[in-house]
Amino acid sequence: MSDNILDVNDLKTSFFVEGNEIKAVDGVTFNVPKGKTLGIVGESGSGKSITALSILKLIEDPGKIVGGSISFKGEELTTAKESRMRQIRGNEISMIFQEPMTSLNPVYTVGQQLRESFKIHQGLGKKEGTKRSIEMLELVGIPSPDKRVDQYPYELSGGMRQRVMIAIALACKPELLIADEPTTALDVTIQAQILELIKELQEEIGMSVVMITHDLGVVAETCDYVAVMYCGKVVEFADVESLFENPRHPYTVGLLNSLPRHDIDQDELIPIKGNVPAPDEMPSGCRFAPRCPFASDICATLPDLETQEDGNDVRCWIYTDEWDGEEVNVYDKEHSS
Repeated sequence: MSDNILDVNDLKTSFFVEGNEIKAVDGVTFNVPKGKTLGIVGESGSGKSITALSILKLIEDPGKIVGGSISFKGEELTTAKESRMRQIRGNEISMIFQEPMTSLNPVYTVGQQLRESFKIHQGLGKKEGTKRSIEMLELVGIPSPDKRVDQYPYELSGGMRQRVMIAIALACKPELLIADEPTTALDVTIQAQILELIKELQEEIGMSVVMITHDLGVVAETCDYVAVMYCGKVVEFADVESLFENPRHPYTVGLLNSLPRHDIDQDELIPIKGNVPAPDEMPSGCRFAPRCPFASDICATLPDLETQEDGNDVRCWIYTDEWDGEEVNVYDKEHSS
């Protein structure tokens, strides 16, 4: 029996627009161990959210999962019927979406939206559903939950709405929670409270978490493992300690170098040069090569995601026997550039 609750292997999700195939997720592989938190990190447009939506089979036309495997507790989801997916969504796998104001229905009260989860997945009536809804609002730290349960989303602050989203996501005690940028647009104090809340609830009900973010600070605080994505591909997969102490891929190093540092003298941040390529203008080889200070001729060919001696994975020619450039220390050279 696998120790992973989720195994994603060579997942491919494309959008078909005007006769063209846009490969939003292009051969993504990762796993989520039971009870652990995986961070998926990368710039906007790297395919993080599409990966999450693919896991729940929520990709809408013109998008489509075109290949690969998504195994949840040994059950293949890519071939699961929609009726089965409706049983899974919100019950066994829940998702906190990016923007709570657009994710919550403005014409229904908080209580009505919470009760819906209990009605669909647990068959509870209005009285019992309301009782459980108040309990969930109290669990996520909303004051006066017996009053808030009858309020509409617009009557709540951004932090409150995000807590309601978490309450809805956790209503049926899912085994896997997908949190897509759960702290976006919240002030720093509320961000810390939300992340701490997710961590506490994870320990309480023993769920696994996929934390999608562009913020490596969030990753450092909350995650056990990290998948770094760039242009629809995983370029590095490591445990969180290894990633911060010994990042291998030049893109990962670039992300770390663009963060404010308090442990070194730092006059300015070191940005990653260039821009993420448009989805319909991807390089044929390594996606990061046009922005990489170490790019060599061999980078015109796409490298595989290969496991290193420490068990972590990296997609970069530098760490293969085929590397034809000079020997480099990616981290040191980036710091001195």
